[in-house]
Amino acid sequence: MEFLPEHLQRYVEDHSDPESDLLQRINRETHLYVLKPRMLSGHLQGRVLSMLSQMTRPRQILEIGTYTGYATLCLAEGLAEGGKIITIDNNEGLSHRTKAYFGESNFRDRIEMKVGNAMEIIPQLDTPWDLVFIDADKENYLNYFNLVIDQVNSGGFLIADNVLWSGKVSDTSENDDTTESIRDFNQKVNADSRVQNVLFPVRDGLMVIRKL
Repeated sequence: MEFLPEHLQRYVEDHSDPESDLLQRINRETHLYVLKPRMLSGHLQGRVLSMLSQMTRPRQILEIGTYTGYATLCLAEGLAEGGKIITIDNNEGLSHRTKAYFGESNFRDRIEMKVGNAMEIIPQLDTPWDLVFIDADKENYLNYFNLVIDQVNSGGFLIADNVLWSGKVSDTSENDDTTESIRDFNQKVNADSRVQNVLFPVRDGLMVIRKL
């Protein structure tokens, strides 16, 4: 998942804004106490998400896949005045830890967490989105995109994580279902005339998509 050599990764992080104390603790405690800690966005990607959010100043953010809330808090840093982020995750057991982190943040009143199946919850949200972050089950990436694209405002953004999938997407010998799903997502987005897109090789790959 990490494509930069370790010494370059350290240099990049040392020359980017630091994590807040809360983000640093979420990072540390996720690695100590939670399964699959590599799912955490982490320092560099978190600062990238924060910067993209601050550049676009969204009023309504949808996050699909919360995990321990690290990326949620990074995205919330760019919310416009009065803005809100709705985040969805199906891991009820982890939600208590995540909600506790949100409760400690400056954005506690601007984050709404929904626990359940995103495919069922999203159609119930009658909201025009300015920014959507997709970081959940990879097999449904294209389904999530299709569910939200009509609700994304013109000029709004979608960001999808893990679109390089540890480099497997470019390896023709890798043909498992998850890799094929991400390849299909990348290809369909790239061919969609409704959007502009750039695949950034940040960490495990961020597909940044702008709706025309």
